[in-house]
Amino acid sequence: MNTPLPPAKPKALVSWSGGKDCLLALWHARAAFDVTALLTTVTAEFGRISIHGVRVELLHLQAASLGIPVRIVEIPYPCPNAIYESVMRDAWRQAQSEGIHHAICGDLFLEDVRRYREERLFGNNACVFPLWQRPPLDVAHEFLTLGFRAVLCCVDTQTLPAEFAGRPYDDALLRDLPAGVDPCGENGEFHTFVHAGPVFRTPIQFEYGARVLREGRFAYCDLVATVD
Repeated sequence: MNTPLPPAKPKALVSWSGGKDCLLALWHARAAFDVTALLTTVTAEFGRISIHGVRVELLHLQAASLGIPVRIVEIPYPCPNAIYESVMRDAWRQAQSEGIHHAICGDLFLEDVRRYREERLFGNNACVFPLWQRPPLDVAHEFLTLGFRAVLCCVDTQTLPAEFAGRPYDDALLRDLPAGVDPCGENGEFHTFVHAGPVFRTPIQFEYGARVLREGRFAYCDLVATVD
């Protein structure tokens, strides 16, 4: 007697920044979805992940280590919202034509961001939020307890000292965050780059480059890929 095959998981992509929240959303989504792509916006003039400022070389190393192809959506700098929405919707239509009908998002509690993704980018029925309304400190501790490792690649100096750029995202950092700073940086206080953990085939090797201030506000720590 032949045993029937289990039903195929629906295909999904991850709205991917290279940071800890989208990584943890991917971690949880794997049980229910066949995650076939990472969708990332890259600022064409700089060759870096938009907002996070991480070099595209590191993005490709992440994707290779995860074993999930990356789909890059290039945007200009500066990028008017109309252009951003247009290129993202084009990328989503292409994904849908290939049988991908779900978008995994790592948002925690910002209602306006959730509505924007649902109404302007992917659609109400497409978006999946595995971390939604979980306490941010619980999310932070789960990320670390699972064995994932990340570094702060960008900080908003209106909420954090510039010296936080380049620091490991760990228990010491969580203790040092000023009062009012979200432990997951959900309000944009900081952004991260994940370089190791249980879903990676091998850790991402990098070294720290220059630390620079952009737009008089955002402190970036350049991360440079290295080869063993």
